[in-house]
Amino acid sequence: MSRPIPRAFGARAQRAAQPPALAHVFSLLKLIIPLAPTCLLISCAVQGPPLPPRVERPEQIKDLAVAQKGRTFELSFAVPTLATDGERLTKPLEIEIYRTVTPRGAAAAPFPETAAPAVVLKPDDLRGFTFDKEVIYPFELSEKEYSNSLGEDYAFAVRGLTYGFRHRALEGQLSIVTRATLLDVSGPVENLRVRTTEKAIEVTWSPPAESLSGRPITGLSGYAVYRSDSGKKGSFELRTVASAPASSDTDFAFDHSYYYKVQAQFQGDHSAAESAGSPAVEITPRDVFPPAAPREVRAIYAAGAVQIVWSPSSAPDLAGYNVLRREDGGQETKINKELVRTPVFRDTGVEAGKRYFYSITAQDLSGNVSAPSEAAQVETR
Repeated sequence: MSRPIPRAFGARAQRAAQPPALAHVFSLLKLIIPLAPTCLLISCAVQGPPLPPRVERPEQIKDLAVAQKGRTFELSFAVPTLATDGERLTKPLEIEIYRTVTPRGAAAAPFPETAAPAVVLKPDDLRGFTFDKEVIYPFELSEKEYSNSLGEDYAFAVRGLTYGFRHRALEGQLSIVTRATLLDVSGPVENLRVRTTEKAIEVTWSPPAESLSGRPITGLSGYAVYRSDSGKKGSFELRTVASAPASSDTDFAFDHSYYYKVQAQFQGDHSAAESAGSPAVEITPRDVFPPAAPREVRAIYAAGAVQIVWSPSSAPDLAGYNVLRREDGGQETKINKELVRTPVFRDTGVEAGKRYFYSITAQDLSGNVSAPSEAAQVETR
């Protein structure tokens, strides 16, 4: 006779009677079913149609500048960093340089955008011509082309280039077209010299004698003086334009190295140019210039001591003063142990009934000592 199963244990008993694999499936379903709505939401957020690959077409170069320096046209512009979509470029960048030449007297033709580039700067080449995020490329003319093309109009344009899917070229828009007329300039200036004075670095050079074509100099308008702290290419900055072959640079610091170079400037009817740069000359100015001698020294004897006063020095790098004393007929000696900071000194080491002579020297921060001042005399009575 079988015993009835209590109702409270019926479901548990039925599950226990099921095969183990089936029981495992039921357990998984209990976990998955409550999470189904969440999984559907996550799935909808992640999935979607694939996005097309980004097209990194470089932005247009808008700051192209061209300057003739000797037989070279120097092109300069900022390195493109953005694509036309406003995002940063991530692909290797190339630069294409285009050039056209218009004969003398002919009207300039529209720039041929479909022409082949005259120069292509690959990524490795581009790095060699980039200085502080600026490309400086020297487009050099041969001696023959220079001589045969004087007075002709040169036009330049550049654009950036990357490569996309299947190595398809992605060319940026052509830059503004910049023109320059080829002028007959001189060679580099010669005999460049620099020397230090107390208040300036003096730069001198010899004026050019003839042009690169061997003709007499014409159109010389001045001299551009450039300075650099390192002497590296691309680091020289224009300091001044001199009308004569000499210049003074007053904005300098002692014990700091500088490099100078000079280029002759030429002016044509519609264009300007410079000679090639002279070899750079380095100088490290040293302060070997003593202050001026102090003036108006006075000595007064009172209460067993001599009070010496004088006019203060105007030297900007003054460190202090020295007080020199000698007795009548004796040797001059320095009587201060440390530099005197103010223009007054009290000498208590005197004896009554004698005559003393006092002079003052000024000393700067570099240790340069001035000549002694005129002596002031006093009698201790």
